[in-house]
Amino acid sequence: MIAIIDYGVGNLFSLKSSFAAIGAEAVVTADPALIRAADRIILPGVGAFADAAAKLRDTGMGDLVREQAAAGKPIMGICLGMQLLFDTSYEYGEHRGLSLIPGCVRPIADAIPAGYKIPHIGWNALRFSGDKHPLFRYLSEGDCVYFVHSYYATGCDGAVIATAEYGAPLTAAVARGNVYGCQFHPEKSGTVGLSILKAFCEL
Repeated sequence: MIAIIDYGVGNLFSLKSSFAAIGAEAVVTADPALIRAADRIILPGVGAFADAAAKLRDTGMGDLVREQAAAGKPIMGICLGMQLLFDTSYEYGEHRGLSLIPGCVRPIADAIPAGYKIPHIGWNALRFSGDKHPLFRYLSEGDCVYFVHSYYATGCDGAVIATAEYGAPLTAAVARGNVYGCQFHPEKSGTVGLSILKAFCEL
């Protein structure tokens, strides 16, 4: 069973529907007992980093995610949920993340040429970093996924498993041990996204 953490931020029911489409049981929950009983955890997120980080703290979900990560449970952050896995975000100030993956989150405006639209919205090809990660076992390099973001993860070279080109190579996915992150939205990425979720269920 996959627990999709409900802490007041995220595209929860689209994710649940995506897991149903691949025959995986998923629940949207804020119940710590149910999250601890789950085989895998999804940390979703849309919106502002500071608000989401505060909600994780206020609900106790941040400590619970760190606890479950330390226990070895597979955890995937999606979009803002991925950004929350890092040490720090510089989105309208400086804000602490979960520190499950070393690195920080900065504006994509710092990395891309002038004239590129922000936020970065649309389909982009994945470029694998090093050997193809098991999260992408059903994908081919160049398969496209759907992004909506204005910030990106950096300073995390050792964890990057895929990038996407948007005027510059931007971090698209990361992995460190049993903790994974996708800057893009698998639940909005058609059959490619479903294949990633299927691979996550097999990790």
